[in-house]
Amino acid sequence: MSAAVPELKQISRVEAMRLGPGWSHSCHAMLYAANPGQLFGRIPMRFSVLMQMRFDGLLGFPGGFVDRRFWSLEDGLNRVLGLGLGCLRLTEADYLSSHLTEGPHRVVAHLYARQLTLEQLHAVEISAVHSRDHGLEVLGLVR
Repeated sequence: MSAAVPELKQISRVEAMRLGPGWSHSCHAMLYAANPGQLFGRIPMRFSVLMQMRFDGLLGFPGGFVDRRFWSLEDGLNRVLGLGLGCLRLTEADYLSSHLTEGPHRVVAHLYARQLTLEQLHAVEISAVHSRDHGLEVLGLVR
């Protein structure tokens, strides 16, 4: 039996920044690259996306919670990415959307995305092995 998924409400970045101290903010990054390869020699892949195995066994985008008392969204995201990936900095220009859920946990989820070259994406994946927190969460390309 699965738990009910809380309803998400899209809000603007400005609205998200106006929320009070009772809200937690999580920031995650979708890093992807065009991939001209073929799966099994016949199925076009189109894109490769960097995903990670989360602590709970699910797949997700790299990122995590940001303490807004000390960090801007991007600074917090880059701090988390630096611990897990080690070599990438995202900016407000990479911001896509924000969604909140009201329930027992008041969380605002912020999504960022950046398209890289396939070589850059592979470099990010390789740098993860040398990052400080390697092994605490497993990174890998989903093709």
